[in-house]
Amino acid sequence: MKTSIKKSMFIAIYAMVSVFFIASCSTDKMDDVKPVSAERVMDDAVDLKQGNAAQNQLLAQVRRATAKYQRVEVAFADGYLEDNHCVYNEALGAGMGYHFLNPGLMGVDFDPLQPQVLLYEQSKNGKYNLIGVEYIVMDIGQDHPHFGNQPFDVGGTPIPDPHYSLHVWVWKANPLGMYFPFNSNVKCH
Repeated sequence: MKTSIKKSMFIAIYAMVSVFFIASCSTDKMDDVKPVSAERVMDDAVDLKQGNAAQNQLLAQVRRATAKYQRVEVAFADGYLEDNHCVYNEALGAGMGYHFLNPGLMGVDFDPLQPQVLLYEQSKNGKYNLIGVEYIVMDIGQDHPHFGNQPFDVGGTPIPDPHYSLHVWVWKANPLGMYFPFNSNVKCH
């Protein structure tokens, strides 16, 4: 009984934070960010409680596939382009960091081991540290994409065309959730 009440309170608080976040986005680039649904929050909570071996294995595969991008020069060599804008939401107190996009990977499909975007945080000494990945799938009416059992968000990044996106924080823990668009541990200096 107490677990059920705690779970309901967690879902309600998480939904309120999501709504607050959407309402507080003040830059044009953040207007597309969609709230996380209560259904998705419950799925995240269930996955964390019960453990999901297949999902955890997929996350481990993404970490192995992207480990080479700890060296930013490897990302450049593989076609990723640097965006010199660090995305941060003051009201939420959370960021996304710097987005390095590989235009050659953009399309209507995605390979979890080849993310379209690498997310970096810049240290005070100027070094880029890989913190996560983002998948962007153009929406042409196909079925809603999933990363394992995790559905993508609708929109959520500053791309004018209809699309799906999903942030996956495989290199920096996110108190807001593995798949939440912003990470409260990410700062812009």
